[in-house]
Amino acid sequence: MRTPPDWLVALSWVSLGVAFACAGWILYDTYGRGCRQPMRVMEAVWPVTALYFGPIAVAAYRAFGRPGATRRPRWASTALGVSHCGAGCTLGDVIAGFAVFAVGAEIAGHSLFAEYAGDFTLALLLGIAFQYFAIAPMRGLSPRAGLVAAAKADVLSLTAFEIGLFAWMAVQYFVIFPAPDHIAPDSPVYWAGMQLGMVAGFCTSWPVNVWLIRRGIKEAM
Repeated sequence: MRTPPDWLVALSWVSLGVAFACAGWILYDTYGRGCRQPMRVMEAVWPVTALYFGPIAVAAYRAFGRPGATRRPRWASTALGVSHCGAGCTLGDVIAGFAVFAVGAEIAGHSLFAEYAGDFTLALLLGIAFQYFAIAPMRGLSPRAGLVAAAKADVLSLTAFEIGLFAWMAVQYFVIFPAPDHIAPDSPVYWAGMQLGMVAGFCTSWPVNVWLIRRGIKEAM
């Protein structure tokens, strides 16, 4: 693997630093200032969303996420729905990315395919968990019924999110940094690229969430 150019490394550190600062501000506002969420799972979803949307997530949080915020327009409710599966995908990608790198796992000679497998599996489990803690309290469901409802709400949404993310990962792996220039999770450039991938996933998941909410399969936030 070759080292990315210094300017790209510096730009990646800036992008990641801003994102972590935004996530930290949301956490401080939540716990330091006592702006606790009525739906506790959002206390995890908002800062995770800031890890790839940065200042945009902070602006959305201030406008629609803080307790007592004004009534949300329909598009904001859809965005919050997408953010649920986005949080699961983000955490799944972080865990899988480091795990695959640590053990040197490959499928068909490519680490990317191993990341796909690990990412989707973890994202599915985490995404359903996020949905469960959103849907079950709102509907007053039992654990079993809550898990079934969460799976129905999240599998399609999450798959659509992963399509956008995986497409970007393939472009990064095969086109932008092809062998022997592959970048790995030990590089800030890799994770800055993943920020773009998460934004792509957010976009591909949006129309699916609109459909799920209209059909009543997924709750409008």
